[in-house]
Amino acid sequence: MKATVIIPNLNGAGWLRDSIESIWQQTEQDFELIVVDNGSTDESLAIARSYQGHPRYTLIENAENTGFSHAVNQGIALAKSEYVALFNNDAFAEPTWLAELLRTADADPRIFAVSSLMLRYYEPHLADDAGDYVTILGFACKRGDGLRAERYTKPCRVFSACGGAALYRKAVLDEIGTFDENFFAYYEDVDLSWRANNRGWRNVYCPTARCRHICGATTGAVRYNPFKSIQSGRNSILLPYKNQPLLMLVLNFVPMLLGYLLKVVMFRLRGFGNDYAKGFHEAWIALPKLDKPRFRWRDLPNYLWVECSLIAGLFRYLVYRVQRALKIT
Repeated sequence: MKATVIIPNLNGAGWLRDSIESIWQQTEQDFELIVVDNGSTDESLAIARSYQGHPRYTLIENAENTGFSHAVNQGIALAKSEYVALFNNDAFAEPTWLAELLRTADADPRIFAVSSLMLRYYEPHLADDAGDYVTILGFACKRGDGLRAERYTKPCRVFSACGGAALYRKAVLDEIGTFDENFFAYYEDVDLSWRANNRGWRNVYCPTARCRHICGATTGAVRYNPFKSIQSGRNSILLPYKNQPLLMLVLNFVPMLLGYLLKVVMFRLRGFGNDYAKGFHEAWIALPKLDKPRFRWRDLPNYLWVECSLIAGLFRYLVYRVQRALKIT
C-alpha cells in the first residue's frame, strides 16, 4: 500500500461525508482510509460507520475526545504503507491531491513532509494555508492565510507542514516519533516538523496538491475562542522549549519573552486573557512530561538552519501584518 489517509473526526456531521467522498474520488487509488472518531455525539459517527465493509476502510471509535494527536497516532499505528496523509474532516480534496503529494515526496528521499495548498472554502481565491512558519518571537503562523492563492504557485521548502492536509514519510515517523500527545490540539504538527528539521529532514510545500477547507469547523475557532486560547497559551510555551537546544533558548529568550508579552496583550484585548493565562499555567505542569530530543553535535547545521528560519519568520510575519492592516490580499 502506497499511502494511508487518516481523517480524525469530532461532530463533523455537516461535512464528513463530503470530505470522505473527496478522498475516494482521488486519481491515485493505492491507499487505505482510516477515520478516527473522537467521541462524536452527532450524526457523523453514523456517517463514518456507513462506510464499513469497504475493503480499504477502517473506523476507530473512541468513547471520548482524546485530542487530535492521540487520534491520528491511533491511525498511524495501524498504517502499513510507505506514507501517511492526514486530512481534516472539514477539508475537501481535489482529485489529484494525493497523487501530487506522493509525486513530490517520491522526488527526494530527504523529504519528510509535504504540505498542501489549502484554500478557504467560502473564498477559494484566498489561501488558508500554504505551509507554516515560526518566528523568533515564538509565534507559529500560517503562510498565506487570507492572501491570494495565486501568490503561492511555486514549490519550496517550508518550516512545517500543516497537519490539516499533509503527507508524511512513515519511515521518518518511526525514527523521530509520531505526534506528541502533550499537544492536545494546535501546534502538534509544527512540533513534529520541527523535530524533523532538527534531524536534517526537509518539509516542503506542493502548490498542486489542493483542497478547500472550512477553517475552525470542528473547534468553532475561526479566529479565537476559550478552547483555542488555552491551547495557544499552553503549546506556545511547550513548542520552543521542547525543540530548541539550551543555547538557542538562551539566545532567543529576550525575543520570545517579548512575543509572549505581545500575546498576553492581544488575548486580553480580545477578551480571552484569562484563558490564555490558564494555558500558561497548564504549560508549566506539562513541561516535565515532555520528551525533549537530546542535543547532537552532528545536527549543528540543522539547528543553524532552524535559527535562521526563526529570524526570517519574524520578517515574514511583519510583512504579513502590514499586508493585513492595509487590506492587501
